[in-house]
Amino acid sequence: MKSIVLIGQSNMAGRGFIEDVPPIYNEHVHMLRNGRWQMMAEPLNFDRHVAGVGPAASFAQAWTEDHPGESIGFIPCAEGGSSIDEWASDGLLTRHAISEARFAMETSELVGILWHQGESDSYGERYKTYEDKLRSLFKLLRKELNAPDIPIMIGELGHFLGEVGFGKSAVEYKQINQLLSNVAHTEHNCYFVTAKGLTANPDGIHIDAVSQRKFGLRYYEAFSKGKHVLDPLDIEQEWIEKEAKRELTKNERIFVQTMKFALGQSSFEEFYSNVSNINEGK
Repeated sequence: MKSIVLIGQSNMAGRGFIEDVPPIYNEHVHMLRNGRWQMMAEPLNFDRHVAGVGPAASFAQAWTEDHPGESIGFIPCAEGGSSIDEWASDGLLTRHAISEARFAMETSELVGILWHQGESDSYGERYKTYEDKLRSLFKLLRKELNAPDIPIMIGELGHFLGEVGFGKSAVEYKQINQLLSNVAHTEHNCYFVTAKGLTANPDGIHIDAVSQRKFGLRYYEAFSKGKHVLDPLDIEQEWIEKEAKRELTKNERIFVQTMKFALGQSSFEEFYSNVSNINEGK
């Protein structure tokens, strides 16, 4: 199985509203929880009780379309509200991400890192020291994971920042975005992923669910093609509509029924009947 590390802050963890997009279920996509690979369900990076839709699910779904029958797993280590200083070499978040990745590498092949962070550093002239800290982090991760060539996808901050809500204070996001672009364009095997056209939740800082689906596709485009993604993809809306109509496999349908029963959304009788029908091919 291939695996991907998710690091950064809340827009990597995901804060898109779950009910705003059709769910993605895929028996070939897994997430590392409590030391075990479990079938993916959103929120995938459960850093907070308010966690929601992030870019990983659509990234994963697109990956499985290009790799039929193969599996991919995500190592969720993003932490909402974290600053670049909390991703220092001796910081808890960095140590945790390295530890989780090493553990995952016992049963998977680590093939990529997805990074999205910077909102917490978009004020107070923090951008002046940001670039060196980010380069140091990437250098450390590659060294500690013995993965000198592992691709790192760097997501741009939303262009909606600095205007309303919690995002109003992020007045220096353009400076951070320039630094993110600098790192992506000068570091080996690093790729920039644009946030052009992405929209926010009403809080003005978190990328909404539909835009996170699009963002995940852009991250995957950068990963799969080994190139910077500087403009929105033509296929984004079409892909979202197509995936909403995807027929679930038997195992995925049973997973959904099990989840509904566990959440009290169906009775045991309904659960048993539905699973029996699925097993009988109905």
